[in-house]
Amino acid sequence: MAERLCDKVMIGLGNPGRTYAGTRHNVGFLVIAALARRHDIAVTRKAHKSLVGSGLICGTRVVLALPQTYMNASGVAVRQLFAHYGVTQDGVLVICDDLNLPQGTIRLRGQGSDGGHKGLRSIIEETGSEEFARLRVGIDCPPAEKAAEEYVLEPFSGEEKKIMADVVVTAVRACESWLEHGIDVTMSAFNHPRMEVGE
Repeated sequence: MAERLCDKVMIGLGNPGRTYAGTRHNVGFLVIAALARRHDIAVTRKAHKSLVGSGLICGTRVVLALPQTYMNASGVAVRQLFAHYGVTQDGVLVICDDLNLPQGTIRLRGQGSDGGHKGLRSIIEETGSEEFARLRVGIDCPPAEKAAEEYVLEPFSGEEKKIMADVVVTAVRACESWLEHGIDVTMSAFNHPRMEVGE
């Protein structure tokens, strides 16, 4: 039987381990880590094939989660998180990278297809639904000579790190807005071509 221990679950997608730390595919992990630091939440407990931590953000009881199943099997962990915490799908926000968005850009949607993202595809397959919010963080498309599978597992370059540091701050603000004001207000405020930190 599901336990109702929180109001919202926020899940960052990525690959576990030092090998993948700081790679393009781990943007979801970066956003959750920044959100956790900002609100003094330790995301260290091993449960439901994830690292999890809980606390209050904007007055809401929140669980932050980092699936440890590797990206392509993210749905296995997410299904267990859904079942344990008893949240409905409108109480879940998944944060992931997106090749189809330029760096420095974020997009929030309340539902939708996987858009070619294997982590989202796994979640949809395991939960049987596309109706969950997702915050996509742009990492830009790979150059023509490079396969997407190789590109997403590479670390950010020096210049890219500066861009991503700013966009992670913006993504954290969007997460807080989603908690405090809901998805419609947050989409209106943050789904712009290129938001600069502080806008």
